[in-house]
Amino acid sequence: MTPPERLAGLLGTWRTLRVIRHADGTRARFEGESRWVPEGAALRCLETGRLTQGRQGFEARRETLWRATPKTLEVAFADGRPFHSIAGPSAHHDCAPDTYVLTYDWGNWPRWSVRWRVTGPRKDYRALTRYRRL
Repeated sequence: MTPPERLAGLLGTWRTLRVIRHADGTRARFEGESRWVPEGAALRCLETGRLTQGRQGFEARRETLWRATPKTLEVAFADGRPFHSIAGPSAHHDCAPDTYVLTYDWGNWPRWSVRWRVTGPRKDYRALTRYRRL
């Protein structure tokens, strides 16, 4: 699937489940939905749900902006600042002094996932997010 076809395939609402494992042993879980909605030639992803860590939970929200080029998917923060570029299964983002490595798995489309490995002096965690169309 080309990046423009992949982007078009994201349009709509997805069930979203994320498990976050911190290096200190604590875990968090996000359950909610992600909606990709048109915004010009891009899609805005609106992620809403509940984040729970231990006995505490709260409503959580995140937005990203996705664009396609002929060879990549470009993911930006909500305000348009670049986040990462997906040209293969892996993507990379430097947020000095921390580093993000993301690995996308589209193999069971329309179910898909992304693994995060975040390391640095401020952050040290792994996360797995799974998406399935609602």
